[in-house]
Amino acid sequence: MEINELEQLVKKLKSVLSQAETVLGNTPTETTSPTPTSADDVKRDYTIVTGLWNLKRNEELNDGRNFDEHYLKMFDEFLQMPMNLFIYVPKELEEFVKARRSEKNTFIKVLELEDLKNNLYAPFYEKTQAIRNNPEWLEITGEGGWLKTSPQAKLEWYNPVVMSKMFMLNDASIWNPFSSTHFYWLDAGIVNTVPSTHFKENLSLDNIIQATGDWIFLSWPYEAQDEIHGFKFDKMNEYAGTKVEYVCRGGFFGGHKAQLNKANDLYYSLLTRSLDEGLMGTEESIFAIMANLFPEQYRRYMLDDNGLIVKFTEALINNTVTLEAIPLFAQNRRKDILDFKLDTIKTNLYILTFNFPEQLQYTIDSMKKVPEWLEKPHLVLLDNSTDDQAKIKNQEIAAEYNFEYISLEGNKGICGGRQAAAEHFGKSDADYYFFFEDDMTSNPPDEEGKFCRNGLRKYIPNLYEILHKIMIKEDFDYLKMSFTEVYWDNDIQTSWYNVPQEVRTQYWPEYDKLPPNGSDPNAPRTNFNEIHNLDEVAYIDGEVTYTNWPMIMSKKGNQKVFLDTKWEHPYEQTWMSYVFQEQKEGNIKAAVLLASPIWHERIKYYKPEERREN
Repeated sequence: MEINELEQLVKKLKSVLSQAETVLGNTPTETTSPTPTSADDVKRDYTIVTGLWNLKRNEELNDGRNFDEHYLKMFDEFLQMPMNLFIYVPKELEEFVKARRSEKNTFIKVLELEDLKNNLYAPFYEKTQAIRNNPEWLEITGEGGWLKTSPQAKLEWYNPVVMSKMFMLNDASIWNPFSSTHFYWLDAGIVNTVPSTHFKENLSLDNIIQATGDWIFLSWPYEAQDEIHGFKFDKMNEYAGTKVEYVCRGGFFGGHKAQLNKANDLYYSLLTRSLDEGLMGTEESIFAIMANLFPEQYRRYMLDDNGLIVKFTEALINNTVTLEAIPLFAQNRRKDILDFKLDTIKTNLYILTFNFPEQLQYTIDSMKKVPEWLEKPHLVLLDNSTDDQAKIKNQEIAAEYNFEYISLEGNKGICGGRQAAAEHFGKSDADYYFFFEDDMTSNPPDEEGKFCRNGLRKYIPNLYEILHKIMIKEDFDYLKMSFTEVYWDNDIQTSWYNVPQEVRTQYWPEYDKLPPNGSDPNAPRTNFNEIHNLDEVAYIDGEVTYTNWPMIMSKKGNQKVFLDTKWEHPYEQTWMSYVFQEQKEGNIKAAVLLASPIWHERIKYYKPEERREN
């Protein structure tokens, strides 16, 4: 049956149903799509992505897979699943989909094969065709081998389509019409080997996020000698860094949108490199390399030797999915921190102010130029003011910018306010916090391309998110946000001035005498460990001095620095000395950005006698 005939049949059936409902007194409301079932109304955090094109398979391979009788029949069943579907089809199949799906949970992206050639797969199309027609490649499986008559060899569009699945899935996550967190590719012909009831009635995929987490590849054991899907086996092993003993299915894969973005980048680079070297299998060859390279990121479920996906959907239904263990070599390897981990993170931001609402407003105005500071954390204003009018104005500012206002009931000093922030955070449900004094400002975007006196960047886009990602990745107790400070920079170990003499002698036996007054131009330098990089932002860990300058601090870091040991009248120098000694014992892990996006800008000055440490 041709597509037009199917569409005409659907229209006739709709007309008959409409007349029947009118006779029964149940006139339907006007709608352009079927009424959703109860399963349709389920809120789902994932989107299933698929696509279908007529690759002229039966005409070229004569394998009995007639497009209309085989693929469209399966696609018809596929479209009955109630999940959110993002569907790539050529224009000729658009109405076929619309006749079977509700607009509520369906997004159709018209994509012609020529669009693959000229856009999505454009960097790889000519290379793919050159390899496909290369006699040397065709002879990999020997005279009369399977490769010469395989789909990837005989069909012009087979590899451009299957090797674009990752790209199409990633693009769907960018359009994200259903505001999903997770995206999975599922072949449109999947019901050929998996009962459609697994999707329609058992709703197996509704368990997918809980069962698989960040990412899932479905693999099956594979013993290769010369090639895998046409990809030279020795080269696959070289790419993977180990012997490849399994292949990952292209019929179903995916995960969280952040992990998908990273997977897309890796896939793109591996595809580029392999095609440039004249190596080609299918998308499954590249997936196997990815899973072997980073098994801690690309988790797998092992299918039976036949590679049928039905084992996985049955396990989803029965809640018996067990992922392959992460190999020992990858268990302790640092992972990239994904954006989605930030979704569940809670952060407080404290500003300590004293007697000058104008100064507070000035700092808030600087943050408005980098609005993430005011939009993402829970804001807390700690008021040290002794001037009643200043306190009233501070309360008005707090209300305007949605700060929780806390009066410290008098001037508790800078360090008294710092301790108050630590104790408030310790009792809160937040995971991290920032502490700003009211003269610590955030450098705005117009500082892009400018540098501090140490030659470090003064502005970092997306700093708020990057700081959190670093903290999660490295598990630091605190991360200082600015390498360059007013009087000292973080390359100087200023704890040297403040530790007890016996500690100074212990750690600097050859240089343990303080100057009679002032600073020492030869003061010891900070012991650093390693320079790291995340999202193009560099940072360095080591014995990074504690100061009251803005930093992001974790719950356990706060506990170690401020709560496990308390001083009745703390000074900044006291904390500096204490933290240094704890670092030497290996109890506190700290770092500092190799950047200076925070600066000290005081526009209102109080009397010297009003300044208090505690």
